[in-house]
Amino acid sequence: MLKSMTGYGKAVAEYNGKTYTIEVKSLNSKFLDLSLRLPNGLKEHEIEVRTEIGKLLERGKIDLSINTDNGFHKSVGVNKDLFKAYYEELSGLKDELCFEAGDILRTILTIPDVLSSPKKEMSEEELKFFKAAIYKAIDDCNNFRIQEGEQTANEIRLRVDSIKSLLTDVEKFDAPRIENVKNKLKGSLLDIISKNNLDNNRFEQELIFYIERMDMTEEKIRLSSHLNYFLETMNDSMSPGKKLGFISQEMGREINTLGSKANDADIQKIVVQMKDELEKIKEQLSNVL
Repeated sequence: MLKSMTGYGKAVAEYNGKTYTIEVKSLNSKFLDLSLRLPNGLKEHEIEVRTEIGKLLERGKIDLSINTDNGFHKSVGVNKDLFKAYYEELSGLKDELCFEAGDILRTILTIPDVLSSPKKEMSEEELKFFKAAIYKAIDDCNNFRIQEGEQTANEIRLRVDSIKSLLTDVEKFDAPRIENVKNKLKGSLLDIISKNNLDNNRFEQELIFYIERMDMTEEKIRLSSHLNYFLETMNDSMSPGKKLGFISQEMGREINTLGSKANDADIQKIVVQMKDELEKIKEQLSNVL
């Protein structure tokens, strides 16, 4: 089953009179790239949240945010004793050295430990609430990914079936191609060698060697096998994106070899069409989990 890496999930939940909105946005990426925006109390559990998201969404550029219409209010305290001590020291230094001190108040407020924001520990009940809301948003995002994946799978199947059909067309031109090669080779030899001096045994040996080099049977069999394996993997595997990418590379190698061996304008046109279909498959795979 294919699953897209593009997704969006949303959950709205209420707790203690506040309404929270949890949003999960996902885009394609080779790796798991997480960006979290969490309320203060939940930041202590960020590693746990990251681990769970990694298990459930696996891969992609993922943004998760938790917002509330009421805002996350922070209580800020001032260490008065420390503030006074800094103020007295800086004021005395200013008078002693006779220099412009600028905005002393603003300077003091930037000194560490003068301002403090007490940490709010999250209760077990509150933690359970946020986890449930996050799971709901992730589940919504996963459903979005599945729907997108089904559409992508249908598109890819059409491309694979097209390559299969083109491979059948190659068969139509392959037999006449070999006969044309024989006649062309024989005609060229007859032009430069007297017919009476032509060693038929030698000619047959050279002809067999040359035709073997141009034979495309193995490439056609392997390409057909890769196409079937691609469809099997797409239907049976979970999160097969990377594996399908490797199979598509093998398909590309066989198609390229067909083109290099063809020595036939009609077959080379078909090979170009195969390459075009394969590129469209690879474009779709870039967004598959």
